[in-house]
Parts: sequence; C-alpha cells; structure tokens
Amino acid sequence: MSRNDPLPLPGRRKSGLITGLRNNFLAGVVVIAPIGLTVWLIWTLMGWIDGWVLPFVPGRFNPEQYIGINLRGVGVIFFLVFTVIVGWIAKGLVGRSLLRFGEGLVGRMPIVRSVYNAVKQIAETVFAQSDTSFDRACLIEHPRKGVYAIAFISTTAKGEVDRVIPHDEEIVTVFMPTTPNPTSGFLLFLARSEVIELEMSVEDAAKLVISAGLVYPADAPKKPSSAKAIPLKTRERAS
Repeated sequence: MSRNDPLPLPGRRKSGLITGLRNNFLAGVVVIAPIGLTVWLIWTLMGWIDGWVLPFVPGRFNPEQYIGINLRGVGVIFFLVFTVIVGWIAKGLVGRSLLRFGEGLVGRMPIVRSVYNAVKQIAETVFAQSDTSFDRACLIEHPRKGVYAIAFISTTAKGEVDRVIPHDEEIVTVFMPTTPNPTSGFLLFLARSEVIELEMSVEDAAKLVISAGLVYPADAPKKPSSAKAIPLKTRERAS
C-alpha cells in the first residue's frame, strides 16, 4: 500500500461485516423456514389426528400404556388402517347395500342432507381416482382488455351451457384462481380464440399464482415454427 492510498476506515469495515451477517442470516432463513414450517405442519396435523382418533381406540391397543411414552402418529396409523378397511368393505356387495341404506336415511334429513352431499362431492372431486384434471394453463383477458390473468383449461362446454351461449366456435371452460389461495376463483366460459394456451405445466402455473408472481417457472423451449399448438383433449359433447 502506497502512502497516498487512503487507509480503510473502521466504520466501513464494521458496516461491511454487518451487511455480510445480515445476508447470511437471510440466506439461512430462506433454507430453514420452508423445512421448519413443513415439519411443524406435519407434526401439528399428526397431533390433531391423534387427538381425534385415540379416544376411540381401546386401551389395550394403545402402545402408550406399555412403553409409557406418548408416541406422536399412532392415531394416524389407526386412522389409515381403519380407512383402508372401510374402503374395502364399501367396495363389496354388503358394503354398497349398507352405504345406499345410510344415504337413504341421510337424504330424509334436510340440513344433514345438504352438508353430507356437499362434503361428499368435495371428497369425490379431490380424491376420486380418475383422469379428470386441468388440461393446460392459459392466459385470459380479465378483468378488462389488456389485463391478463392465469387460468386453467378444464374442458369444453357441454349440455345446456354450450347450447344457450351464442357462439361460432368452440367454447372452453376455464377456472381462474385467486391469489394466494388457488382453491377459490371463477368459472368462466370463453371462446377458444380468447384463450392463450401456455407451455408451462399446470403445477408451475399454480406456483406462480400461489406466490403472487414471485416464483416463475423456467422458460419452456420454444416450439419450431412448423409445430402446431397442442389441441385440447377431445371429449364427447353431452347430448
């Protein structure tokens, strides 16, 4: 160092040290927060299920009385085994008969019937083993021209909806979710020409919605100019 070079000031060194510590702390939070939150949610959910299930388990089957330790997750195991057994019985002839009889009784109860039907429809939609799902992510102009929103193509319009909407082209059914809660949103019926299909997957588009635009998926490779857009799955129109 020459005589003319300015000496480093202690204040600058201290400021640089604090900045480095702050950056390292924030980097640590980014790593720890998702892991810690996930573990906490799983641990809490297991405890909640244990609290509901274990009171119905006979004491002789509860391992806590033998080892003297409250094992988190025992109720989850009992719940899974019980659910599998119920599902196996429900798929049989006797189980289907009992299920129809029980639903017949519930159908005669005004308030209980509404709650049961709503919960059943949600459960069948979420857990049913079928190929029904969103086909592609897309962009639509909403709430006005020139403003675009992420949406998901579900199917083509069918039945009365397709019949009463005046159109000269195919009508597409899309679901436009809200941010940051994608389970709520709007069901829209748009002409095919008003829907811009995206190359990103449905999962990547959902991350974009949930993160409020902070998590962008990697760019999908561009198609050759001769390639055609992937058409929506062809489905039978309801008569």
